[in-house]
Amino acid sequence: MIPQLAISLRLHFRNRLALLYSYLFPTIFLIAFWVLYRHDPVPLVRHMGALLTVTILGGACFGLPTTLVSERERGVWRRYRLAPVSTGALLVSTVVARYLLLLVAGLLQVVLAVALGMPWPPQPGALWLAFTCVAAAFLGLGLVLAMLAPTVPAVQALGQCVFLPMLILGGIAVPMASLPEWAQQIAAFLPGVYAVDALQATITGPGLGAARGSLLALLLMAAAGCLAATRVFRWDTQQRLAPRAVAAALAIAVAAWLAVGVLAVTRERTRPPAPSVATIQPPAGTRDSGPAARDSELGTRDSGLGTRDSGLGARDSGPGARTRTSEAPPVADSSKPAPAASTPAAPKPAQSEPVPAKPATSAPPPVKPLPEKRAAPPPAPPAASSPSAPWRAVTVEQIERDVRFDRLPPDAGVVTPIAPSDDEPDTDLANTLDYMSSTLLTWKPAQVADPVQRVRNVLYVAAAPDVFQMDPLERFAPWVVFEHLRQTIPKDDLVKILYWIALHPTEGDDSAVDSLRELRLGNGPADMQETRQRAAVYAVKLLGRLLGKIPAK
Repeated sequence: MIPQLAISLRLHFRNRLALLYSYLFPTIFLIAFWVLYRHDPVPLVRHMGALLTVTILGGACFGLPTTLVSERERGVWRRYRLAPVSTGALLVSTVVARYLLLLVAGLLQVVLAVALGMPWPPQPGALWLAFTCVAAAFLGLGLVLAMLAPTVPAVQALGQCVFLPMLILGGIAVPMASLPEWAQQIAAFLPGVYAVDALQATITGPGLGAARGSLLALLLMAAAGCLAATRVFRWDTQQRLAPRAVAAALAIAVAAWLAVGVLAVTRERTRPPAPSVATIQPPAGTRDSGPAARDSELGTRDSGLGTRDSGLGARDSGPGARTRTSEAPPVADSSKPAPAASTPAAPKPAQSEPVPAKPATSAPPPVKPLPEKRAAPPPAPPAASSPSAPWRAVTVEQIERDVRFDRLPPDAGVVTPIAPSDDEPDTDLANTLDYMSSTLLTWKPAQVADPVQRVRNVLYVAAAPDVFQMDPLERFAPWVVFEHLRQTIPKDDLVKILYWIALHPTEGDDSAVDSLRELRLGNGPADMQETRQRAAVYAVKLLGRLLGKIPAK
């Protein structure tokens, strides 16, 4: 077994084409993701689960079955049959060799990602275990493909039929939240979504403990694939397979996928609603357990996301964690005066009242109107905050001092995009925008009494499509949000609230994202830290338009 394993590895590293597919293509994928998402606060960290899954899937759908079928066509396996080695030992050595090659490719991707700015995975042992479970599931699928395909062209065609749908509908290349509901139901029956979940849980999530269901699903699929492959194993290309054997093998593999999918769909339908902020409270006197706030500031002068040395609060417990608790206000930089405190002391007379805006020689550019004229929204509900609410003490001087509108991500970029004013949506998209605009008028999170929470909830409507990468909706949704806020919140209050949200993205309740389905935006994003940051960036972009700091385009 060990000599055959050594021979397989030696032959692989002598094959230039195999090296190209095994290592160059995953590297190209990683660089492409880095270029697309270079504006992310932490490069590539949110996409490593998908990138590693693509690497494993490629090796399972093409590398392993192509090697097995080509050796079978050349008569190599017919000679193996004469050796005093069991069939199981030969298959195991072949699979182990492919696993080691995948492990090298995965390690190369992680090292390159770290070189591009991603932090080293905090749980390398858990990541290796998740990688092994994912590899086992997909290599089991590769064995089935190798046993069913008679020739190399046939196995390559069969691999494409599995690889592309798995990539698009399996929650790998396209995030699950971005898929329509019917596609999400299909993805529950495929191993891709469980692979990404298990890997990502060890990189940005709470660890393998939260991905136990995904690991069990992967192991069940791996066992079914290996069992099915043994039912249709053949030594020679000329050896015909009995139809009953093929049907039995396919039944074993499909039964495992169906069982996992049915269980996942059933659990999703019976899952209780997420607890509200009122039912979960943080321990008294504690803050988030994540790194310091300055690592995730919305707009330090270096990060280019809008504010200057403003201290935007601590991170959540992990980039993939959903925040369900109110968080303590961040600690302000002692070298600069705090805009306001949660229990403010007696302010100085010069800042006790908001300073009116300086008169401008020309009116600031208006917020872009929606594609079609809509009925005026009803008046805003009464504010529940007291006249001494901290955000009411915000002044224009503070905004001009702390906010850098020239350091925002570009509207034409990947992060927080906004469509140009002369870019009109197509008919279907315009209908979707009309529906969102009209639904916002009665959407409960947009009617809460607290004006800061109300604006924060509406900003999530722009941030969620951006996190989901729902192009082209993500470019037009901000205009719906901007118009709604401009029509329902007095301008003076809206300016102060937007500034307050930009400086405090981790405060407030985020349960509104669980109601986004009413706006046809699917389930709420899993990465609430990123969603909050995107909402804060959109707050700065709208603030700049209201103050005339960002010209209309």
